[in-house]
Amino acid sequence: MDAATTVSLSQSIGYGTMVHVALWLLVCLHLLLKPRDARTSLLWIFFTSIFPIVGPFAYVLFGINTVPNKGWQKQYSDTTFQKRQRLTSRSTHPLAAMHTRRNALRATLDDRMLAPFNRILDHLSGNHPLLGGNDIQLLEPAGLALEAMFLALREARHHIHLSTYIFNDDAVGQRLMNLLVEKARAGVEVRVLYDAFGSAGANIRLFFWRHRRDPNLEIIGFSQANVLKRKFQLNLRNHRKILVIDGVVAYTGGINFHDVYLSRGNRPGTLDYHFRVKGPAVLELQYTFLRDWYYMTDQPPEKLLAKCYFPAPAAAGEMAVRLLNSGPTREETAAAMHGFFAALNLARRQVLIVTPYFVPPEALILALRQAAFRGVEVKVLVPSVNNHPTLQFASQALYAELLVSGVRIFERAPPFIHAKAAVIDDVVAIIGSANFDPRSLFLNYETNLVVFNESCAARVKAAVLNDLSQAVEIHYADWRRRPLWRKFVENFFNLFHPIA
Repeated sequence: MDAATTVSLSQSIGYGTMVHVALWLLVCLHLLLKPRDARTSLLWIFFTSIFPIVGPFAYVLFGINTVPNKGWQKQYSDTTFQKRQRLTSRSTHPLAAMHTRRNALRATLDDRMLAPFNRILDHLSGNHPLLGGNDIQLLEPAGLALEAMFLALREARHHIHLSTYIFNDDAVGQRLMNLLVEKARAGVEVRVLYDAFGSAGANIRLFFWRHRRDPNLEIIGFSQANVLKRKFQLNLRNHRKILVIDGVVAYTGGINFHDVYLSRGNRPGTLDYHFRVKGPAVLELQYTFLRDWYYMTDQPPEKLLAKCYFPAPAAAGEMAVRLLNSGPTREETAAAMHGFFAALNLARRQVLIVTPYFVPPEALILALRQAAFRGVEVKVLVPSVNNHPTLQFASQALYAELLVSGVRIFERAPPFIHAKAAVIDDVVAIIGSANFDPRSLFLNYETNLVVFNESCAARVKAAVLNDLSQAVEIHYADWRRRPLWRKFVENFFNLFHPIA
């Protein structure tokens, strides 16, 4: 190598180093100008310093500091839609009768333990009051839940509104799409809101594009990333699972539409909990769907807030239900986390939690430990083999401090359990789409239902206990003897979960 080549190479390395240092300093400056968790900031500083170009680029795409700006765009949309919704309560509006009936179904709680919890929910979900007259039915196994939804779809007469995180181009997804197309051609209005990240595989294969011109069928991908509009945020995803049919029945829970729920030979399908909803809570789910739809389509609120989508609700049961939405907007930031925190502090006898992804933030770790310190029986059920191995390592890094506090942790043998639920003192059930991990609690748009009813709590508890019977309890004495290399791997991945 001659001297000129050596000098040229040295200059290139020097320029590259200057670019790397400049980008790294920009990242540091941006981090310091935005209030955030110190641990997350330090991780991004470390990550961007050791990975030239790639690190800063990853920060632009996934840096959670951009959440507020993007979230406020959704907040502005939500507020606009909400203002239009309030106008529908006027006596001259076509939806006045619906509001009158909804107000008549408002419920109150006299229990000295439950009433304070509901008051906390007033602050977290003030637009969705506690409503009586509901019927919530657990549908399991997952195959039965899918069949129940397909049957309900066949009976649709006016409209179908579906929001899902994963809509795959496989046997389940194709069956669903064929049914939606069939109903649309029969004159039923069909709106589908899929998450562009969760359903990326189907999107790449043009699964939705092929149906772009089908009559009465509108399919939109939820995304807050758009290169043409200089929006690079991939972190904000719509994780809700909502199906509303004719404004009279709804389905929600943990189920997505793909083949993992189907048994194949000796391999059983994924386990999950899903729920059929009847009563006034249906319209709360309807409003949530249409609010998200308005954000992505900008269709006139007057068109979406129509009487045909909001029939006067009729009592379908005796369950008091409150909808709790969560997402990175001003009104709903970390609402799911605050709801779980309040529920754990409410507990006096027993807490049952089932979640596929268990990496709770410090606040929930503290609430779980304090519940155990109070003598509450706290049981957490997670899968023994996770479909995200790095997240499982991060989760297991937290076991020791929970186990030593008296929290009991159970790992269920395969098949993978994707269910999300919590049962508090046999009287409150929290069901829906939210997991116990930072992404679900701080970044995703989620929908949970808080059900104040002993029979619903008993049904969910029975399902959890059944899965617990197939699980192995982790004991602290055994856990502390796991190999040193495993402790290292667990703590390594736990370091990075805040930036995921």
